Amino acid sequence: MWSDGVMGFGHGLFGPFMLVVWVILIVLIVVALRFLLGTGRAGGGEDIGERRTPLDVLQDRYARGEIDDEEYERRRRKLAGE
Repeated sequence: MWSDGVMGFGHGLFGPFMLVVWVILIVLIVVALRFLLGTGRAGGGEDIGERRTPLDVLQDRYARGEIDDEEYERRRRKLAGE
């Protein structure tokens, strides 16, 4: 009665089909996690080869309002060796 498997899938086809489904599911989960955690390009994370300088970090902190004008100028001069 069920010798051909469920809904026409033979027992020989069901195993590989489920393997493909699991692989696709795992890949989708990994891609979603990378996107949500920002480690992928779409998440805005840094590229592997990208190196940030101390001046870049200082400019980011200034742009976010973490430091004021005086502190920014003082640190910028120090980094420039002035």
